[in-house]
Amino acid sequence: MYHAVGHRPAKAAYGLSVSPDAFAEQMELLGERGFTPVTTAQLGAAWRSGGGSLPRRPVLITFDDGYEGVHRHALPALAEHGFVSTLFVSTGWLRGAYDEGGALDTMLDWDQVRELAAAGTEIGGHTHTHPQLDQLDDGRLRYETVRCRDIIADELGTGPVSFAYPYGYSSRRVRRTVRAAGFAQSLAVGNALAVRRQGPYALERVTVRRGTDIEEFERLVVGRSIARNFAKDRAMTKGYALVRGARRTGGLLRRAGGQLRRAGGQLRRAGG
Repeated sequence: MYHAVGHRPAKAAYGLSVSPDAFAEQMELLGERGFTPVTTAQLGAAWRSGGGSLPRRPVLITFDDGYEGVHRHALPALAEHGFVSTLFVSTGWLRGAYDEGGALDTMLDWDQVRELAAAGTEIGGHTHTHPQLDQLDDGRLRYETVRCRDIIADELGTGPVSFAYPYGYSSRRVRRTVRAAGFAQSLAVGNALAVRRQGPYALERVTVRRGTDIEEFERLVVGRSIARNFAKDRAMTKGYALVRGARRTGGLLRRAGGQLRRAGGQLRRAGG
């Protein structure tokens, strides 16, 4: 899982960025070790049919959010090796008619997204405004998934079939909504290798960061020392899950209390 690719990314995007040279070196290693990149759609289709159509050493190369460096720096490195990838875009962050602000760095525009798609990059959904989906009410949750889907379909002429959860946060309710919006598979984070038993709407990925050197990258792609490398991330993820659950429950209780107070007021007025 990649985010920004650039020499001098914005401070807010720096930690989850990689330099163009590091990205090129990582792609070269994948080629040397005999990995064959597939798109998320190809993986989903293969696992639904039994997995027979996957190459011997498949790997997903994914980009979240839609940073401009994916086109400027990552695309040439991918093309050099003939690699495909999947780009998950937050449609309200991309430059153009749907831009609602809030992006952390310079983002792609739609012409660049189309060029990436023409080069073999699968374009997937990553919501419209990049919220924590498990904190949204049902209406806003549906809006974020459907709005993203419809904009991609309008701009590219075909609807997206793959999705990635912002921040990796999901729940059964979120996954049901993503499925109802027409997405056939979705990626979380998890910092573990994807395996079929995770199910099509909770496939895990490993994070590549600014500080990921080539030795660590090789360990990640072959599945060595992942639990140790991401032990802190996993502990923080569990803590965040508890906090988010409590926050959502508190919000629901506050809304329910407000509704009860309004209903009580209406009854008093009716009785008076």
